[in-house]
Amino acid sequence: MPRPAAKPSAAKKAPVTYREAYAALARIAAELESGEADLDRVLPLIQEAQVAYEVCRGRIEALQAALGENGPAPEETEEGEPEDEELE
Repeated sequence: MPRPAAKPSAAKKAPVTYREAYAALARIAAELESGEADLDRVLPLIQEAQVAYEVCRGRIEALQAALGENGPAPEETEEGEPEDEELE
């Protein structure tokens, strides 16, 4: 007997925070890497991973924009050159 299709209401709620999205990606990666994921489960896992990835990417891009793309500028010397850390 064929297996009934999953109901849309049975789908997991999309992650909202970076932490939730990262945890979802880690869980999905572990399940896929274990080799135990049923073939019928792979496509839903990939779709869930895509949503989680977009959440993470959006948060990272927002942080980069807030920091000015390259992050904080290194401290400069009077000559305008970045200071080298002295090795002891």
